Amino acid sequence: MKSALCDKLGMEFPLFAFSHCRDVIAEVSKAGGFGVLGAAGHTPESLEVELNWIDDHIDGRPYGVDLLLPNSLDSKEEARTAVEIEAAIPQEHKRYIESILANHNIDTKGLWDREISDHLGDNYREIGASPVLDVAFKHPGVRMVVNALGVPPEFMREKAREAGVIVGALAGATVHAIKHAEAGVDVIIVSGTEAGGHCGEISTMVVVPEVIKALQPYGDIPVLAAGGIATGRQMAAAMTMGAAGAWCGSVWLTTAEAETAPAVKEKMLVADSRQTVRSRSRTGKYTRQLQSAWTDAWHSEDAPVPLPMPLQQVISEPALSRISQLAESGHGGAKQLATYFVGQAVGLMNQPTSTRQVVYDFMEDFAEATDRLADLMSE
Repeated sequence: MKSALCDKLGMEFPLFAFSHCRDVIAEVSKAGGFGVLGAAGHTPESLEVELNWIDDHIDGRPYGVDLLLPNSLDSKEEARTAVEIEAAIPQEHKRYIESILANHNIDTKGLWDREISDHLGDNYREIGASPVLDVAFKHPGVRMVVNALGVPPEFMREKAREAGVIVGALAGATVHAIKHAEAGVDVIIVSGTEAGGHCGEISTMVVVPEVIKALQPYGDIPVLAAGGIATGRQMAAAMTMGAAGAWCGSVWLTTAEAETAPAVKEKMLVADSRQTVRSRSRTGKYTRQLQSAWTDAWHSEDAPVPLPMPLQQVISEPALSRISQLAESGHGGAKQLATYFVGQAVGLMNQPTSTRQVVYDFMEDFAEATDRLADLMSE
C-alpha cells in the first residue's frame, strides 16, 4: 500500500493491533500489520521478558508499546502509602462488592487479604513509567510508543525522540487531539465511543472526520481511526474519510492467541453489539466492557459512586480476579458476573479464528470495499 506511515514504520498494511498478548503482536506484525503491546501493567523486568520473546518470534518486523499515563489521578505526583490508600477507600464500597459476590454464591472470605503496595499507581507516573520506557527503547524493533490516556508527558516524548521512535496518543474528542498536536505528537489515534477500554462519548463516524478537519492547521499529522472497527470494509470507510489507517483492539480478543479467559471469550462470541456498556466500575474511569451482572450492579441506583483511578482498581481487581477464576471452573454465578474490556465490534466477532487470519480477512475485505468504490466512481 502506498502510505507514508507504512513507509515510516516499515509495515505493509496500516492495520494497528493493540493487545496485551505478545503472540498477537508477533502474528499481526508478521502478517504485514503493526502490533502494539499493552505495557501499562509491566515492570521493567517483566517487559524485558516480553519484548525479548517478541524479538525472537517477530522475524525482524516492527512493533510498538502502549502505556497508560493519565493526565489526572487521585494523586498524580507521587503514590500514596498503603495506609493512606486504605483510609481513602470507604467501607461502603467494600461492603457493596461483597454483596455483589454473595448474591451470586461466591464466598467473600479473604477478599481483602491482598497487600496494598506503597507504590500503587507508580506505573501511571514518571517514576514507574520512565524505566519501562528505557527497557522498550533498548529494543530496535520498537518503532512507536503510544500513550493511551492523555497527552504524552514531556519525559516520554524526550525519550522517544532520543531513541528515534515516533509518539502516538489516543483522543476521544477534538479538544484532546488539538492538545496532542500542540505537544508535537507524531500520530493521533482517534477513538470513537464504540471502542473497548477507555473511550469517550462521540461515535467513530463523527469524531474521525471532525478531528481530521480540526488538525489541518497543525500540518500533516497522520490520524488512525479506532472504535468499533473489526472488518476491512470499516477500515476502508475510515480511510476514505482521511484516516491513515485503523487501530483495533477488540477484534483480537477472540482469536486463538488472545489472552482472554475462555469463559469470557465464550460470552464475546455470542454477544451482539448492544451487550457492552461504558462503566467506571473497573478502573475508576469510563471503560467500555462486556455487559454482565457485575456492570449491571454498578449501574444500580443503590450502587456507590466508583472511586477515582487507581483506587477503584484496588477494590475491583480482587473481586474480578476471583470471579474469573471461578468462572473458568464452571461456577454459574461467576460466569454471570464475568466481564472484560471490549467494544461494540463484539457483535462482529462471531467465529473463533487465528490472529493472522484476522489480518488476512482485513486485507481481503479492504480490497473488495475499495473495488466497490472504484466501480461506483467509474460508472
